[in-house]
Amino acid sequence: MDRNTLLAFLLISLVLIFTPKYMELVSPTVEIGPSSDTTSVELTSSADRNRLLEKGYSDPKEKPTLKKLEIISWDKEKGEIKNDEETILIETALYSANISSINGGTLKSFFTKEYQSSDSAHLNLLRGLNPNNLALFIQDLDGNPLNLKKAWKLETTHVPNFLTETHSLLFSLNLLGGKVTKTLTFAPDSYLIDVEFNCEGVSNKIFRDLQVGWFGGLSPTEEDEVGDQVYFKSYIYQGGELEDQKVKIDKSEKNTFNGPADWVAIRTKYFVSALIPKDPSIIEKTILSSTYDGREIYNASFLLSSRNKSSFSLYLGPLEYDKIKAVGVDLDMVMDFGWAPIRPVSKGVLYALKTIHGFIPNYGLVLIVFSFLVKLLVYPLTKKSYQSTSAMQSIQPEINLLREKYKSNPNKLNQATMKLYKEKGVNPLGGCLPMLLQMPLLLALFQVFRTTIELRSEPFIWWIKDLSAPDTVVHLPFNVPIYGDQISILPILMVISMFIQQRMMAPNAQQPQQKTMQYFMTGFFFLMFNSFPSGLNLYYTLFNVLTIAQQKFVPSAAPSKK
Repeated sequence: MDRNTLLAFLLISLVLIFTPKYMELVSPTVEIGPSSDTTSVELTSSADRNRLLEKGYSDPKEKPTLKKLEIISWDKEKGEIKNDEETILIETALYSANISSINGGTLKSFFTKEYQSSDSAHLNLLRGLNPNNLALFIQDLDGNPLNLKKAWKLETTHVPNFLTETHSLLFSLNLLGGKVTKTLTFAPDSYLIDVEFNCEGVSNKIFRDLQVGWFGGLSPTEEDEVGDQVYFKSYIYQGGELEDQKVKIDKSEKNTFNGPADWVAIRTKYFVSALIPKDPSIIEKTILSSTYDGREIYNASFLLSSRNKSSFSLYLGPLEYDKIKAVGVDLDMVMDFGWAPIRPVSKGVLYALKTIHGFIPNYGLVLIVFSFLVKLLVYPLTKKSYQSTSAMQSIQPEINLLREKYKSNPNKLNQATMKLYKEKGVNPLGGCLPMLLQMPLLLALFQVFRTTIELRSEPFIWWIKDLSAPDTVVHLPFNVPIYGDQISILPILMVISMFIQQRMMAPNAQQPQQKTMQYFMTGFFFLMFNSFPSGLNLYYTLFNVLTIAQQKFVPSAAPSKK
């Protein structure tokens, strides 16, 4: 090898070694990090590529002819990558929502104006959640997922400061040589948002199945987050049947349902997000999944059989019965009104309370009026019950004689006792009938006060600040089984009224076993009712006081004699 060849190799080596240094001097590549406020970044390394893919930016392999993946910026204050995201404020009389152009229109926040948090601020149903709701997932013909988690173009040129009429936001994304669009339509007086996905521009370039869903669930809204999450669930309504999913602590769950579906829903104690297809027949599969990571997180999505247009309605708002019922797709099925026989009673109770509330603004006073009305309604039955109890007391000595006479012959005792009842005109079950009839009402009231938003945060007087929650006055540093970790006043008043009522109904000659059972039931009610809603305790206490007054001032008829 001659000297010229060696010199050529040396020059080539120097060029190879120093060219990168020269390029850095001419066009420096800046590290991604908080070293500058706003810096354009050329992404050439695999590390940079992977970091951005994790944040949802497009893959440079999709654009092999381009050297730059995307022109992005670094936000020094937030310590995160900037992008071209646009945020649009939609404000109506019912809510205020921030809509992000990421994913073509996702809800970053949703503040209700009708309902407030414990600190009197508007409730954000999406507080602390990753805005991945109303997401669309598409695959190319090879089954590879296409990245849509980026800023779409907002086609709508004007957004009013406050909605007084229906208004739409149109987002678009250039994809595979075509265009995908998403349209969100908002109404000024409704919690319903219409959503339309249009993939006609790329329908021949994408895989058949499209996935649309609500991911991340809803955030807790109550001060007692543990109690709030008791009601967290996801639902699917399909073929007239309701299926639900409830995740367990530190577990995850996933269920797939084949065929058309009427809707999916994710609820908290008082709020719900429901995705309702305009044409249920395009639903090929429905997927409910849930995880537990400090709190319960629910996802609900559809696999669509159509690659063209698909339309949905999103109901995002309170579990207010009238509004839910007005949606017209049996969405009220997610509201827990109790067992099937109790549901009509619960709905009747709610209707009665709301009707009275139309005239009386304080729900505590509404309960007082409601207690009087119920007492008037059951008065004939309770009067009959007192007559039966009085009659039973009057013949108790004769029954004791029969027990002594036929103590070794139970059959003879039963026959003689029934004969005595018939002669005296006594019905031994007469005293139980009013209580049996009141049990559905009591259970219905329990469901209404515990789960309906109409009574949420409704105060009465003094220490009773929320009729849907216990009237706690002292928090204990420990938990008592059944009783809980708080002291409430109304349960104490309730059991005192209950005890007085029982003592007035029972004779002095009451059997020791009956007295023991009476004390046991009173104590058990005291423990159990301590964690019940104060509205229920208020009603039960008032009803007991009215019953005591009835026993005291309304004379019972003497038992008939033959």
